Amino acid sequence: MTDLTNQVVIISGASRGIGKAIALLLALQGATVVAVARSGQELSDLTHKTRGMSIVADIADEEDAQHVVAETLRHYGRLDILICNAGVGSFAELEQFTGEEWDRMFDTNVKGTFLLCKAAVPHFKAQKRGHIVGIASDVAKRTFAHGTAYGASKFAQDAVLASLRKEVRPHGIKVSTIYPGLVDTYFNDTTPGSVEAEKTHLRPADVAQAVRYVLEAPAHVVIDELMLHPLTQEW
Repeated sequence: MTDLTNQVVIISGASRGIGKAIALLLALQGATVVAVARSGQELSDLTHKTRGMSIVADIADEEDAQHVVAETLRHYGRLDILICNAGVGSFAELEQFTGEEWDRMFDTNVKGTFLLCKAAVPHFKAQKRGHIVGIASDVAKRTFAHGTAYGASKFAQDAVLASLRKEVRPHGIKVSTIYPGLVDTYFNDTTPGSVEAEKTHLRPADVAQAVRYVLEAPAHVVIDELMLHPLTQEW
């Protein structure tokens, strides 16, 4: 089993929801957490708990994405794990979406993943190891009404990670993709904690445990894909 103690981990979208749960859990396992998000105040509160570092950045901006990795390396001298968690989504009939909403989802979900990986991979190649974990969605494997933009972005994100997995495996770099079903978060402008969601949704901590499971696999094992759903969600 891989020991996460002192492993330096970048987590995007870490200010709340799934990203925050991942940051808190990995910090408990002894990892050094670099929390990344666009909200400085929420990051500050999280960093106080994880005792790591926070970086305010827009990962859809190439300079910001490069800065996140460069600042991590400058501060800690190493990078072991990259978790591409930042994601946005909204759901409506196709004709109700604007071009701006389409761009917003693709910028964060696809371009953000691409840019962070682009920034981290040269370092991983140089050290001949590293682990990239993408938090995708079960909609990367299926389609549904009102999900044209979000579903398309998650299919594209999945393709980026799957192709990258084949590129970097010969360099000793692992790429894992996690596909959660319904999760009780602030996603799609909802407020978590409802009685209904407690019965029908995963908790952010459930996804965090899946990330831990993937990361703690023995050094010679890579978990390519892992899908999880609440028991009440049909697939």
